[in-house]
Order: sequence, then structure tokens, then C-alpha cells
Amino acid sequence: MVTVSTLAELDALASAIRAIGPVSTFVLGNGSNTLVSDAGFDGLVIKLESSAATPVVHDSEVTVGAGDSLPVVSRKLAAAGLTGFEWAVGVPGTVGGAARMNAGGHGSDFAATFSTAVLLDLDDGQMSERGKFAMEFGYRHSSVRSNELIWQVQMVLSPGSAEDSAEKIAEIVRWRRIHQPGGQNAGSVFRNPEGLSAGRLVEEAGLKGLANSSAAVSEKHANFIQATKYGSSEDVLALMVQIREQVLHVTGIRLQSEVVLIGFSGEHYEKWLNGCVE
Repeated sequence: MVTVSTLAELDALASAIRAIGPVSTFVLGNGSNTLVSDAGFDGLVIKLESSAATPVVHDSEVTVGAGDSLPVVSRKLAAAGLTGFEWAVGVPGTVGGAARMNAGGHGSDFAATFSTAVLLDLDDGQMSERGKFAMEFGYRHSSVRSNELIWQVQMVLSPGSAEDSAEKIAEIVRWRRIHQPGGQNAGSVFRNPEGLSAGRLVEEAGLKGLANSSAAVSEKHANFIQATKYGSSEDVLALMVQIREQVLHVTGIRLQSEVVLIGFSGEHYEKWLNGCVE
């Protein structure tokens, strides 16, 4: 695992990767929506450190480091009198991860304020810029590939009231505390099918509270799986497989994962890849 905080370090890392030859890489934000195998990941994990120098605000244009915390950036921009990024206060991830998966919530998503990203191709070491059209944003989707690392993001927000934004942020925080569980979880497990709620589908399939050895469907929100203190990621994956099978059986809808699975193999993973169909 390598942590990177400067462009010089990033350039050195890219050179080292090219010198070593083909290597599996995974760019890690804060780990939201990520489930790592108990066996680990056979490759190189790259984590960007937060930049104390960002966000940089010029009128309504904002430059943010990809390693920066979404809640921190959300609060800073609100205090600066800019609106449009309040939704991010409730997402415990990084700017780069949110841009890559087009994270969202509370009626908005990252694409709404995105302008440009600076990326590094880990295979050839080349830096490039990618605009909003080329990012191909969709629901929890972008064009950023696994061999690409987002270094910096530019956004365009709207002038607003710091007081109004602070009130909106407080309401989002209150809503999340009431409706979403704490403890050890990887965030929303399944993507919402168009026009539907994944959590509601899981609940309608009678799975709220379903548990195995060390993982359980949250009693507060059925689209969250909570693990015990020394829980196994294999137990979480096994529960994901069981949930998807049962929801498909009851509703005819095949849920798609929002959680990224890293380093898995074996029976449960094969079932997952095969669509959970016996």
C-alpha cells in the first residue's frame, strides 16, 4: 500500500509501476462502498492523502484535491457562500471516489457540479484532463477506468447563503442519523433500480434483520449490512448473495451491487459473478 500526497510522489509512483511491469492496482478513497476479501488484495493499493491547500475558490469555480474528505469539503464550500454541494456532507468518502462512481444523495449527485478532472494513467504515466461529457456520468457510473487515478477535480457551484447552506447540512446530518445505521458497514449495498428503492425491495422480501455468523441486514435500513467487530467479509458477501437470490425470487428484480468487491474468490464469489442463480 502506498500513500501519495504530492505530484512529485505521484510521478515517482507511476515510474515505479512502469519499471515493475504489469501489476494489479486499486485506488482507495476512504473505503466507502468497498468490501475487501479476508484474504486481502494481491496487488498495489494507492491512497491519496488529503490536501491542506484545497479547496481553492475563485468566484464560483472550485478546485479540490481527490483525496479530500467529502464532508469537510461540503462544509468549507457552504461556509464560503457556495451552494450545490451540501448533499456530500453525509457521504463518508473522498472527492476522487465520489467523482469516479458519481456518488450522490438528497436529490443531487457529483455530476451536477462537476466541470473537469485531472487524471493519471497508471499504465503509461500520462496526465490528462477529462471534461464532463467525456466522464460519461450515469447512475453510480463514470468513464474512469481501474488503471486511472483522479488527482484533482474542478467544480462550478452557485452563489448562496452560508446560513441557508449550514441549515441544509444540519438537516441532512439529522436525516442520516435517523434513517441510516452506524457501526461497521460499507454503505448502501445495492443500487436502486430505476424508480425503486433497493432497501424497500429487501424489506419486502422479508430479509430485514437476516443474519449469519458475523453479518446482518440492518434493522434500521435494509440496504445496509452490518458486521460484528471481528466480522468476516466472506460472511458479508454470503449475505449479499442470499439477499439477491431472495429478492429475485420474490420480486423478479435482480439487484446490482453498489459495493465494490476487492480480492475475492471462492464459492460465494462465483455465485455472485454467476448472478446468484442456482
